[in-house]
Amino acid sequence: MSALSAERHFADLARALHPVHCPPQGAAWNLAHLGDLIQHGVTPRPAAVLVPLISRRTGLQVIFTRRTAALRHHAGQVSFPGGGIDATDDGPLAAALREAHEEIGLPPNAVSPIGFLDPFLTVSAFHVYPLVASIDPDATFTAEPGEVDEVFEVPLDFLLNPANVQHGQTDYAGRMRDWVEFRFGGHRIWGATAGMLVNLRQRLEQL
Repeated sequence: MSALSAERHFADLARALHPVHCPPQGAAWNLAHLGDLIQHGVTPRPAAVLVPLISRRTGLQVIFTRRTAALRHHAGQVSFPGGGIDATDDGPLAAALREAHEEIGLPPNAVSPIGFLDPFLTVSAFHVYPLVASIDPDATFTAEPGEVDEVFEVPLDFLLNPANVQHGQTDYAGRMRDWVEFRFGGHRIWGATAGMLVNLRQRLEQL
């Protein structure tokens, strides 16, 4: 992929996303879909994930992790690097960078933040701030064995093509709920991660 083509993609993303210096406020965009699953009186815990984009000769790729089966939340699922925002974190940006460093060995100086997607509510009661960022093509990744089984990449163009999104419904916790997922290279990308990717496409379509 040419440097100019990548720069155009990143410029479009910067226009489509919430500014890095101003994380989105208010309710999660999917609150109406999952809000009834959060126990009364429970305030979802703030969390952040990094949505890492890296330029390869074949085009922009999105970096994912597959979580280990031993984790408490979302075990074995495909996800973005991320986790809860700690008291010592200076907001969602700092948390996303810290978690990416801890989980896949990505140094913060290899990350160029672009902007935030809309907040996302998970069934595990996290209010997630997804930070989209450009990653240095020379960066290397080392999976933390206690959290990550695998680090892999999927073409961004594949994920932005509506034809590659599978839709369905399931009866969960007393009501029918819509779901989306992607299948690529033997990987199933679903749940919160798939929802964030749909939000990314929707924000780009609004340009």
